[in-house]
Amino acid sequence: MRIGDAAAAAGTTPRALRFYEERGLLRPPSRTPSGQREYGPGEVARVRAIRQLLSVGLTVDDLVSRAHRFDLLDEDPPVRCSADPGHEAFAPVVSARLAALDAEIARLSDLRDKLARLAATGSADVPGEG
Repeated sequence: MRIGDAAAAAGTTPRALRFYEERGLLRPPSRTPSGQREYGPGEVARVRAIRQLLSVGLTVDDLVSRAHRFDLLDEDPPVRCSADPGHEAFAPVVSARLAALDAEIARLSDLRDKLARLAATGSADVPGEG
C-alpha cells in the first residue's frame, strides 16, 4: 500500500511515517518503479506500536534508543520489549521516563499551589518566594 493508505491504516499522517523513517523507527520501505514508498501490514503494525508507546508518555528519543528492539514485534508470537534483562531492555527507558514525569508532576503541583495561594490572598507576594 502507498504511504497515504498506510498512514490512514495506522491512524497517522504520511509526514509521520517519513519522520519515523528518518529517525530510524521505521525501516525504509520498498519502492515502486516510480519511486513511491510501499508499505505492508508489518510496517503498519510497527507504526501502531510506535504511536501507542508515544501515547503513554515515551518520547521519540526514548524509542530511538531502543529502535532495534522493535524487530521483536515481528516474531510470532511477538516478544515483549522488556522481556530480556539488561541494558537492551525497555525497562531503563520506562523507569527514566516515569522519573521525569514524576518530577514534572511535582513541579506543576508546586506551581498550582503557588497560584492558588496567590488567588486566595489577592497578593503577588507568594510565601516561600523571594
